[in-house]
Amino acid sequence: MKTVTPNCRWKPSRHFLRSRVPRDLSGWLLDTASLTLRLQRLCPGKFQVRVLSQAWGTPRIDEARVLKMKPGRLAIIRQVHLLCDGQPRVYARTVIPVTSLRGKLKRLAHLGARPLGGMLFAEPGMQRGGVELARIGRGQSLYRAATCHLRQHPEAIWGRRSVFRLSGRPLLVSELFLPDFPAVSPSAPCWKSSGMKL
Repeated sequence: MKTVTPNCRWKPSRHFLRSRVPRDLSGWLLDTASLTLRLQRLCPGKFQVRVLSQAWGTPRIDEARVLKMKPGRLAIIRQVHLLCDGQPRVYARTVIPVTSLRGKLKRLAHLGARPLGGMLFAEPGMQRGGVELARIGRGQSLYRAATCHLRQHPEAIWGRRSVFRLSGRPLLVSELFLPDFPAVSPSAPCWKSSGMKL
């Protein structure tokens, strides 16, 4: 039985040589604009958000660390697929600390199938931290969450993550590019969650 490593080794994008990042993904991984908007332009009228789960839970250790959360503190953990032409292209995981759900940011708990990216990039004063990248392999739990629905399971998938701040309050967005993603040209115009369901 394979050992599952709970955390990925995320590193700032500058630590990766371009030769190490797949050529067909580099333009997506390193782009700091809205992934949601870019996908909507690629498949107009055929872009969808499929909510896999949204629940209160405890973030992973590395997530809590980057969000500067105290151990054991709760957050809303949202997992979705971004679909193009009905096919999952990206697995996205968002961690929103309970302390960030104040004032108008409470609406983040009630997004439903609306894309989070569209709301983030439309928010005046939104700040985005640096992009971190990771090559996520079969032995890691995040890989399992992202690929458990797939028929094929590649050796590894690539992902990126950033901390966003709205009114100074942080949330973490991780986006993992699924094996079929290169089918969408970058130049072209069995998850489980614990905790109380929202």
